Amino acid sequence: MGARKRIAAEERKEENKTKAMAVLNNCPSSPRKMRLVVEMIRGVEVNKALDILRFSTKEPSKKVEKLLLSAIANWQKKNEEVRIEKSNLFVKEVFVNGGRQLKRLRPAPQGRGYRIRKRSNHVTIVLDSQAISHEQVESKTN
Repeated sequence: MGARKRIAAEERKEENKTKAMAVLNNCPSSPRKMRLVVEMIRGVEVNKALDILRFSTKEPSKKVEKLLLSAIANWQKKNEEVRIEKSNLFVKEVFVNGGRQLKRLRPAPQGRGYRIRKRSNHVTIVLDSQAISHEQVESKTN
């Protein structure tokens, strides 16, 4: 490996130390419905995102809440020496991709069959922390 490649790899590794991610594959709801829920928490601080998901009436919000808790646990595993309250953890990226489709047939008039596509999706959440300096904490309290 060349020096430039090694330096770039080390920079990526350092950057990924503050990130944590969680992935939910083949969730049995349509990607369109899941994107409505996911849009509410993009770029939001973690505690606020959990509150939004907990009080949302949408069905996929329960699955996204569980996934967010998993991402928080993954972040804690990576950063055991840092307290979660001081890290200012927020949802950096969250995206939904289409998963596999189950194709079924429904009986239709005159001997025909209509195709039903039961969709699923893949959800990915990436958390990041903004390290707060002591001066920023004091300015927030004042």
